Amino acid sequence: MGGIETPFVNIAAYRFAALEDLPARKSKLLEHCNRSHLKGTILLSPEGINLFVAGAADAVEALLAELRSWPGLSDLKAKVSHTAAQPFRRMLVRIKKEIIAFGVTGIDPAKHTSAKIAPAELKRWLDEGRTVTLLDTRNDYEVKLGTFKNARVLGIDHFRHFPQRVRELPASLKNETIVMFCTGGIRCEKAGPLMEREGFNHVFQLDGGILKYFEDCGAAHYEGECFVFDQRVGVNTQLQESDAEQCFNCQEPLRAADQNDPRYVPGESCPACHRTPAQRMAAAIAQRQERIRQICAPLPGSCAADQFKPINVPRDCDGGTLLQALCSVVRQVPEAVWEAQCAMGLVLDADKHPVALSRRVRAGERYLHKFAAVIEPAVNADIRILHEDESLIVINKPAPLPMHAGGRFYRNTLQFILSEAYRPQKPRPAHRLDGNTTGLVLVTRTRTHASRLQPQFARGDVTKVYLARVQGHPPQDAFLCDAPISTDAGKLGSRCVDWDGGLAARTEFRVLERCADGTSLLEVRPSSGRTNQIRVHLWHLGWPVCGDPAYREGRTLGGTQTLDPQDAPLQLHAWQLRFRHPQTWALMDFTAPPPAWAGHAMLQAT
Repeated sequence: MGGIETPFVNIAAYRFAALEDLPARKSKLLEHCNRSHLKGTILLSPEGINLFVAGAADAVEALLAELRSWPGLSDLKAKVSHTAAQPFRRMLVRIKKEIIAFGVTGIDPAKHTSAKIAPAELKRWLDEGRTVTLLDTRNDYEVKLGTFKNARVLGIDHFRHFPQRVRELPASLKNETIVMFCTGGIRCEKAGPLMEREGFNHVFQLDGGILKYFEDCGAAHYEGECFVFDQRVGVNTQLQESDAEQCFNCQEPLRAADQNDPRYVPGESCPACHRTPAQRMAAAIAQRQERIRQICAPLPGSCAADQFKPINVPRDCDGGTLLQALCSVVRQVPEAVWEAQCAMGLVLDADKHPVALSRRVRAGERYLHKFAAVIEPAVNADIRILHEDESLIVINKPAPLPMHAGGRFYRNTLQFILSEAYRPQKPRPAHRLDGNTTGLVLVTRTRTHASRLQPQFARGDVTKVYLARVQGHPPQDAFLCDAPISTDAGKLGSRCVDWDGGLAARTEFRVLERCADGTSLLEVRPSSGRTNQIRVHLWHLGWPVCGDPAYREGRTLGGTQTLDPQDAPLQLHAWQLRFRHPQTWALMDFTAPPPAWAGHAMLQAT
C-alpha cells in the first residue's frame, strides 16, 4: 500500500464464514479502530463480515492482520482506494442477522456460491462480442451513476426485492449465460445461488464487483461512475472520487446536471424529491390521514377502560364537605347516588385514592369520579384534513363526533383522535361545533397560534357560513333572528331564547331552495357564537333543523343529545370560513364539501 501520497487508505472487504462470540469481537474491534483513528462501518453476523473502513495505511494493515487471524477469515481480501480526506464521519461496529440483508432462507454463501468470473475474463468476453446477459443486482439509485453498457437493470430500491424481480425475468434467460455484478461482489454471493435455485443454469458473478473491474480493466464497456456508500458518493473508473453529490433529503446521487437543476437546494431537495408547497402538504396530509385511520380501527373508545371525570371544588364550597361540593357542582346527581358511588370506591382524590364524602374540602381542590370499564358509543371517525401547515389544521368534521370529552364520550372525540395523530403535539380546536354538526373546524398546533386565532372568533372577525335544511318554508327569502340565548344549560345541555337574562345573539338567514318535500335549504350566517345558536334561533322561529334530536317541531325538546351513526343526520353543516392565518395574517378562505342532504344543485355548484 506504500508509495501513495494521499493520506487515507480506503478498504472494502467481505467474507462469508461462520463467526461466533460476536459481542466480544465487536468490543475488541471497536476499541482497536478507535485507538487507530479508523473510521467507517464493520458489520458482523453469524454468516460473516462486511466492512468499509478508512484511515492511515499502517492502521488499515493492522486491522486486516487482526481480522485475518480469525477462523475462516485467513484469506480475507480487500479492495483498496485512496482519498485526500477521510470519507467517513465515525466508526461503527454492528451485529446483524445478515451482513447483506436478503430475507431468503437456505442461502449460505459460506457453503456454496455461483462460479466467479475474473474482471479480465469478462472484458475478454465483451471484447469478443460473446452473447452474455449482464445483470445489475444493485438498487436504482446506484445504477443512476453508471453501469455496464447494455446491462439489464431490475428496478429495485432494496436488495430484499431482488428475489421477486428474479422470478419476473423471462424464462428464455434460464438457459443463457448471465454475469451478475454489484459494487464489490457481496450481493452476488447471495444472488447467484438464488438464481440457480430458480432454474437459471449458467450464472456467473463478477469477482470483486465493479470496483475490482475498475482496478483491473478501467473504463472498458462501462458507462459512468460507481456509487459507493461513503461521503465520496461516487468513484470514477480510475477509482478516484467523482464530482457526484448526494441529496440530503432523499439520498439520491446527483450528477453535474442534477446539481445545476434549479430544484436542487443543498440540504433540502433535489430533482428527484423536490415538491411544491402544495405537493408537500398533500403528502403530509396523506400520511396523517393514514395515521387517523389506524387510530380509529377500531375506535379508541370501543375497548373497555376506566375513565375519570374531574370535579373542582368552587370557592363557595370552601370548608364544606365533599358531598356538599359534589351536589353543588354536579347538581343533576342526587345525594343518594353519590353515597352509593362512594361506597363502591368510585369517588377519588387527585391521586386516585378513595375518599369519604364527609371530608372537608378546600376551594381549588380536584377530585375524580371514576367510571369503570367504560365502552363508549360509536361515532363517525371519517375525519378529513383539508389543510395543514406549521400553525394550523383545517378539518372537515364528520358527525356524529363530539369535539371534546363529555357525557358518554372520553376517547371517541375529535380532540383525542387528533392528539394521538399529531403526538407529541396537542392540537387545540379554536372553536366548537356540536357533535351532530358536520363541517369546518380550525385547529391550532401550539398555544401561541391558538392565542392569535381564538380572539378572531371572540371579536366576530371570522366570517362563518353554514348550510341548514329546515322543516317548513320560510315566507321571506331573507330574514334574521336576534333573540338572546340563555346562559344556563337545560335538559341535556340545551339552550333556549331568554328575553330577560340571555346573551345577545344574531343570525342571518337566506333561503336557497324551497323543496317539494316541505323542507327548505338555507344559507346561515351567525355573527355571534352562542351555544347551539343556529339551532335555537331556527327552533324559536318555527323552522327547526331537520334531524335535530333536541330542538324539535312544536317547540318540544327531545331526549337525545348525540346521535348514533346509523341515525338520520342533523342537517346542519359548517360550510365556509374566512379568517386571518394566525402566523402570516394572510386572509384564508375554506369551503367544506356539502353533505348529500344539501341536494344535487349545491353539490354541483361546489
